[in-house]
Amino acid sequence: MLDPTTRHPMVLPDGTVVKTVVNLNQVIDHPRMEIGDFSYYSNFNPVEDYAAAIAPYLFPLSPERLIIGKFVQIAHGAVFVTSSANHATHGFSTYPFWNFTMTPETGFDEVKALFNQPGRKGDTVIGNDVWLGMEAVVMPGVTIGDGAIIGARAVVSRDVPPYSVVAGNPAREVRKRFDQETVDRLLALRWWDWPLEKIIAKRDAISGADLDALER
Repeated sequence: MLDPTTRHPMVLPDGTVVKTVVNLNQVIDHPRMEIGDFSYYSNFNPVEDYAAAIAPYLFPLSPERLIIGKFVQIAHGAVFVTSSANHATHGFSTYPFWNFTMTPETGFDEVKALFNQPGRKGDTVIGNDVWLGMEAVVMPGVTIGDGAIIGARAVVSRDVPPYSVVAGNPAREVRKRFDQETVDRLLALRWWDWPLEKIIAKRDAISGADLDALER
């Protein structure tokens, strides 16, 4: 039974709980992250801090957000490099001197100002039913459309259209998963927003390739 409130959603037939797979919104409480139900992360080993594992440069004071839709599948080592990772590049040196010269007198506004670098990107947005392969890297400000597949170790520096497959460094579109008419119909269906009972009842159609049956 799919359960969006459980920490570990994968249980084997013998009752063994797979503790390396977690529902992300059950293990992350971060003011700059929004994570939809059933979006999971699978790591080779249990992780102490899942927010830091997937988005190590997203801080509570960061201006940008990481938004992850529903039913997103994130493999081991995939990372979101958000805008707060960036160094200032408008001057002669990129060295972050101010990061290492804070004192007890350094105020909140001064710390927050460190994130306001020229040319920074906005939010990183991952659509619904996206699969990110092992050690994929998503760069700041990227939007990945619903149903997209990101290849292992891809470095995604530009937006990815819905139901596209991208791979490589820099990541480039390898192919469309379906023709445009099918993509449009799938985006109109938005099965991930259906009631849970309906998703479970129709999971064969959702996982299948008969669009007429899914629409019925």
